[in-house]
Amino acid sequence: MAPTDIALLILGGLASGLLAGLLGIGGGVLMVPLLLILGFTIDQATATSLLAILVTASTGSWQNWRMGYLNPSQVLWLAAPAAVLVIAGTEIGSLITDVQRQVGFGCLLLANLYLVSVKKRAVTQAPSGPATMNPTTARLVTGGAAGFMAGLFGVGGGVIMVPLQILLLGTGIKDAVRNSLGVIVMTSLIACMHNLIKGDIVPIAGLTMGIGRLVGAQISTRFLPKLPEQMISTLFRGLLCILAAYVFWQTWQSA
Repeated sequence: MAPTDIALLILGGLASGLLAGLLGIGGGVLMVPLLLILGFTIDQATATSLLAILVTASTGSWQNWRMGYLNPSQVLWLAAPAAVLVIAGTEIGSLITDVQRQVGFGCLLLANLYLVSVKKRAVTQAPSGPATMNPTTARLVTGGAAGFMAGLFGVGGGVIMVPLQILLLGTGIKDAVRNSLGVIVMTSLIACMHNLIKGDIVPIAGLTMGIGRLVGAQISTRFLPKLPEQMISTLFRGLLCILAAYVFWQTWQSA
């Protein structure tokens, strides 16, 4: 890979990590478009993004485990449906055309504009309370949706899992984030193994972005907590719109 490409991958991972630390999201919604810009196919972009996500999710979950904050039973209940549907999402992605998949990813970018607001409302209105759905059903829906999106689009799934845990299971925000991170480790690992066999992962690109993302997450959580959340949220929404426009434009060019 060219030095300029490696630099862009590091910067992309850094930006993703900064947003992950500040807003609790980021991941594939930023890394997949960057990989597409650098000439990766949609299959390579989604698979390589999951490798980068695995790097940072593993580190965060290991820290939660050491500090006694990780609840294995809650993680496993969510991870079981996610592990099944992450493979289903990967295989369905292979069956549809690149144009259809890129259109779907562009729509997911726009959907994140809504999901961010849902997450904020879930945190402020239901910090911790009784479950609103049968717990088994709620876990199947939450884990399954996140796993399917991870396999199909190369995103971690935290933006889906966190608000659904709060709204459907009555989980507190901190536990929801920790559970989400643990599930992402398992789904990303399974998806990476599956994609590695298929030959879709570009290891150097994934590890490079993963390291950049790891550094970015550390910076955001340690040195940028005083930045106005509204400013960060507005910038993130603007970036999502720009990336969605690029993905749709590239799809139109391909079609």
